[in-house]
Amino acid sequence: MKGRGKREIPEKIRVPAALSGTIPTCESLVTRPGTEPGSPWLEDDGGRAACYTLINLPSDTDPPNEMQLKADLEKGDVKTKIEALKKTIQLIASGERLPGLLMTIIRFVLPLQDHMIKKLLLIFWEIVPKTTQDGKLMQEMILVCDSYRKDLQHPNEFLRGSTLRFLCKLKEPELLEPLMPAIRVCLEHKHSYVRRNAVLAIFTIYRNFEFLIPDAPELIANFLEGEQDMSCKRNAFLMLLHADQERALAYLASCLDQVTSFGDILQLVIVELIYKVCHANPSERSRFIRCIYNLLNSTSPAVRYEAAGTLVTLSSAPTAIKAAASCYIELIVKESDNNVKLIVLDRLIALKEHPAHERVLQDLVMDILRVLASPDLEVRKKTLNLAMELVSSRNIEEMVLVLRKEVAKTHNVVEHEDTGKYRQLLVRTLHSCCIKFPDVAATVIPVLIEFLSDTNELAATDVLVFVREAIQKFEGLRPLIIERLLDAFPTIKSVKVHRAALWILGEYACTPDDIQAVMNQIRQTLGEIPLVDDELRKAAGERADDDGGQTQAPVQKLVTSDGTYASQSVFNTTSLSRKGEARPPLRQYLMEGDFFIGSSLGTTLAKLALRYCNLVVDPRKQNRFTAEAMLVISSVLHLGKSVLPSKAMTNDDADRLLLCLRVLSDKSAIITNIFNERCRQALSIMLAAKAEEEATTQKAKEKPGALVQADDPISFLQLSSLRGELGATENVFELSLSQAVVGGGRQLGLDLGLPGKLSKVTQLTGFSDPVYAEAYVHVNQYDIVLDVLIVNQTGDTLQNCTLELATLGDLKLVEKPQPVVLAPRDFCNIKANVKVASTENGIIFGNIVYDVSGAASDRNVVVLNDIHIDIMDYIVPASCNDSEFRQMWAEFEWENKVSVNTNMLDLHEYLRHLISSTNMKCLTPEKALSGQCGFMAANMYARSIFGEDALANLSIEKPFNKPDAPVTGHIRIRAKSQGMALSLGDKINMTQKSPQKTVCGA
Repeated sequence: MKGRGKREIPEKIRVPAALSGTIPTCESLVTRPGTEPGSPWLEDDGGRAACYTLINLPSDTDPPNEMQLKADLEKGDVKTKIEALKKTIQLIASGERLPGLLMTIIRFVLPLQDHMIKKLLLIFWEIVPKTTQDGKLMQEMILVCDSYRKDLQHPNEFLRGSTLRFLCKLKEPELLEPLMPAIRVCLEHKHSYVRRNAVLAIFTIYRNFEFLIPDAPELIANFLEGEQDMSCKRNAFLMLLHADQERALAYLASCLDQVTSFGDILQLVIVELIYKVCHANPSERSRFIRCIYNLLNSTSPAVRYEAAGTLVTLSSAPTAIKAAASCYIELIVKESDNNVKLIVLDRLIALKEHPAHERVLQDLVMDILRVLASPDLEVRKKTLNLAMELVSSRNIEEMVLVLRKEVAKTHNVVEHEDTGKYRQLLVRTLHSCCIKFPDVAATVIPVLIEFLSDTNELAATDVLVFVREAIQKFEGLRPLIIERLLDAFPTIKSVKVHRAALWILGEYACTPDDIQAVMNQIRQTLGEIPLVDDELRKAAGERADDDGGQTQAPVQKLVTSDGTYASQSVFNTTSLSRKGEARPPLRQYLMEGDFFIGSSLGTTLAKLALRYCNLVVDPRKQNRFTAEAMLVISSVLHLGKSVLPSKAMTNDDADRLLLCLRVLSDKSAIITNIFNERCRQALSIMLAAKAEEEATTQKAKEKPGALVQADDPISFLQLSSLRGELGATENVFELSLSQAVVGGGRQLGLDLGLPGKLSKVTQLTGFSDPVYAEAYVHVNQYDIVLDVLIVNQTGDTLQNCTLELATLGDLKLVEKPQPVVLAPRDFCNIKANVKVASTENGIIFGNIVYDVSGAASDRNVVVLNDIHIDIMDYIVPASCNDSEFRQMWAEFEWENKVSVNTNMLDLHEYLRHLISSTNMKCLTPEKALSGQCGFMAANMYARSIFGEDALANLSIEKPFNKPDAPVTGHIRIRAKSQGMALSLGDKINMTQKSPQKTVCGA
């Protein structure tokens, strides 16, 4: 398992031994992975030569001279010959042809017994051309073959084993035939390293050239019976699995009870065999399923993971699903690698998608919550989402108890960036619990309200959103919520949270006692009234305490919002801040110039006064309370008009406060109804719309039931898009391998079927060129695989036909494609891997170079068309709420402003086209975009597979009086990286100039 939690890839992955000016050590040659038979990268694609070694040639040095290399190889000492051989290997791997050095190496280097030279020669014989221009084996290779035979009989076990591993790569039966007796003898060598490589060599030779060793399955089966070393048994069993499955089954049946004592490498092959056998013959399931159950308790995490996945595909019984899910949970809890945790979590989530499996997983919710012990935020987020989807009324109370303990833990740790985000996740999860199961709200609300005093504003804001929804839906809990909210009100540290708390208290304080308690709390958090007089008294008292010899501070002329002049002394603005006296929270906000909370305070007091007058009959109490509310409002208004605050009050806030005073003085029935009734109705409508939107989203996620009718069409794999479920009717190993090699189309929502593949084909040369080439681009998250089809359209044999590629942008060519020989009218496929480092448009360019057989002219070159790597292959739609969008918009430093230049006439049509062409998601609700007003503004959001965020704000318009005028406006793109912002802007510019005829819905 490998990667960043995005996908699964097979464990038997080939990792080339990369050399940076040096040759790999002995160990790297011994343990070079990926050359086991059965590994998908060992297959030979017709004329394509497999490449096993990647050597980096420094570009800042002069290339070695062939004559000098020849002299060093002939007359130099051992050290000189080693260096010359290294340079020769580097040149040949880089595409140079050095035919004059072959006999020199055979005569002067091959007889040497130095181990370093032996290792280098194995690499040299791997990459050196072994055939003439007409495709026949060179005569000199007969001498090399004799050297191979001597190495296979060498007393040093490392040389024997390395030579056997090297023989796995040979594709010339003429070289292998004389070596077969020596290879058979190696099966009886005393050292396990030689024996296991002998098995690999026999397997490869049997698969490629069966006529050389037709009795290989019988030979290996007898070898397996008497072998004790686990690695040798694994290789032998692997060969029988692919070459003679009946013999492999017979061996497994004979030692079925001993499987748990085998090594993990052998257990993995046994799991694969059991799956393949049971998939081909379902009647064998009862015979081997007990073995899979036993392997769930293996000491190897990889074996447990594979056994659990196999068990799910072999049986849908509740006990099997529960055992597999428990195994997955144990793996997540015990494994330290976050990538492993994310991959196994994805398997659990996929398990939940099956309705029958979901009921089994519901009993394991408390076990799943054990994963919260992981410190990684992404793991915790997926765990909470999974637990929230599985929780039921049977275990909701236990889950809430665990979440409350997790909340308490976040208070006792050192504040970290992820701590606040985790706290926010817990708040949202508890919020969802209360809405889904109202019975637990009474126990959750007191815990959450404590978060209002949290320094993390996002967590506190989420609590207020929850409290607002709870107090509207649960009437029985309103007194409890009001009481707790009043207790926490003085400790709130954020102006946004205070403002929202004021609105809730003003809207839902419905008894005279609660209304009076809210008024008392407001008075306490404002301080002494009137505010201006109190501030001036404090300022005057502090000036009296200062040194009397202080000179008069200068007076500054200021222009107020109504255009008049006002005088401001430095004492008025600096004395309090200089002394650092702590003010009550609401007064502190006002003194800092935030009078939006002042207008909210005025609205709250107006609601409280109007409601108090309806509840209390005594006119004196009514007048006293109304007068107190008007005093507070007028005091805030007076403070805003003074020069004491650091910022002047805006006219909007002043008008709002004056309106509240007017409402309290007139007490009109219509205005009273708006303040007391209509505000709450607006909240109810908003919450209902939000619930409806969430229900629609949830319904869209649900998969329809798997109902099969008698007249349903038959699904052919070649014509399907590989979107089926992982069930018993599909080969999971082949499907996962296809996804790993072809690309993560399932995650990106791409079509992997044949119709989708055709749209990814890029023509590289013209039809009249001597060599025709086209490429199919597999985008596989962090890798791009170019599958290039090369067709020889001439009547000549093309020698050393080489695909030479280079990249532009944040792309890197992983390995150089090997030369091929093309017969007349022949074709072949060449694959090239390109590494992707970031979300940025890239270009792959190059040419095809070849020699014509029998021609004495220079090499021929065909220049290829450029392959443009589209940024859309890495971008997927994503969601975030408004506060997260605003926060990211403020943080991201790269902005790209794109002007709208299109021939579209409809605003909504342009938005739909933009969404479909950029893979972004529109965050603005559909209702806010409905209707025609000649103007549209929308926010869009997407995320790349590298974790980069991209934000976009669309602002477009169309004049009503010009129906034929196109849409105008601009799009502002913001991203954390410059490449993301520029590439997305280029994509928008390119698509809006040539709009598609049909566009997808937003």
